[in-house]
Amino acid sequence: MPAALRFSAALGWRFLVVVAALYVVGVIFSRLAALVVPLAIALLLAALLAPAVGFLMARRVPRGLATALVLVGGLVVLGGLLTFVVVTFVNGLPDLAAQLARSVDTVSGWLVSGPLQLSETQLRDFADRIVKTLQDNQSSITSSAITTAATVGETFAEMLLVLFSLTFFLYDGLRIWQFLLRVVPVAPRRRVDVAGRRSLAALVSYVRATGAVAVVDALGIGIGLAVLRVPLAVPLAALVFIAAFVPIFGAVVAGGVAVLIALVANGPVTALIVLIIVIAVNQLESHILQPFLLGRAVKLHPLAVVMAIAAGLLVAGIAGALLAVPLLAVLNSAVRSLLSEADEHVLPSDVHTSQPEESGPDEPGLDIEAGKQTSTTAPHSHLSGAGT
Repeated sequence: MPAALRFSAALGWRFLVVVAALYVVGVIFSRLAALVVPLAIALLLAALLAPAVGFLMARRVPRGLATALVLVGGLVVLGGLLTFVVVTFVNGLPDLAAQLARSVDTVSGWLVSGPLQLSETQLRDFADRIVKTLQDNQSSITSSAITTAATVGETFAEMLLVLFSLTFFLYDGLRIWQFLLRVVPVAPRRRVDVAGRRSLAALVSYVRATGAVAVVDALGIGIGLAVLRVPLAVPLAALVFIAAFVPIFGAVVAGGVAVLIALVANGPVTALIVLIIVIAVNQLESHILQPFLLGRAVKLHPLAVVMAIAAGLLVAGIAGALLAVPLLAVLNSAVRSLLSEADEHVLPSDVHTSQPEESGPDEPGLDIEAGKQTSTTAPHSHLSGAGT
């Protein structure tokens, strides 16, 4: 048998085994999505809040009290922000609805008197068909409302799970990690410990940088909407902030919603100006903020970011798109650490997870190449640079 055929067969069945294993893991995670997603979100929040707990502990505050203060402070800030956004949205909704009705009348008049020259009878028939469609699907709409109510209950339970998990991640994260390390053989345990700490540093850096970029995006677009007197400027800015945590696609979707609201409320000229503002903020983000804030912390090729988001959307929807990039950043940092000769003599205690530069081993050649690619080829995304 030819050597090429034997090599191809050996490579082929090994590839099939890997694909089958990944498929089984994906099926298990999808079945346990109600558990896996809250745990992943809690880990992201822990990466964001853990430095605050460490800061308080450095000021001689007990760990339990520091955890409680950070959790209560975070909940107060988040609750106040959500309340402000919801109240603003509800107060501005009647004006937006009235403007939408006027816009519909304007469009209807243009359809009749414009180049299409549609008759009023055709417009009435079209409206009647829409009403009939809604009446015919009333039962499915009702069942969807019931399903939505059940989903709200499940979401509340998942939020409690996030809060419960976050509490223990902040209070007892080190002991949890030491417990997980016990399943690793003794010989490679130190290397795995270092790689895990590198991964946590990458996650902390990702959450920090993405949060900073999201704040700049929300302020830039929100101020532009407020100056142009577009309704619901504050809720739209909040939407931009939340969507910015989904790289590439989030900014596009949030910007599109802002342009659409401006078009309905203020007309095409204002919508065009909002579009220019959105593009300008996105360019500022992708060419200045991302390389400066992320720097050497997280090294992922832009193509890897796009593919990770696409895979996350296919596997787990919006939650998958939100978690795909930080998961890839964590895996990338862990693999780089395990393959690096520079980390062979690094002690776990020497890796400080709150410092972004600790997300990868000291490899100047790799870092220089990543920096060159960041400054020359980084497209619009929330991660920049390259690394393997």
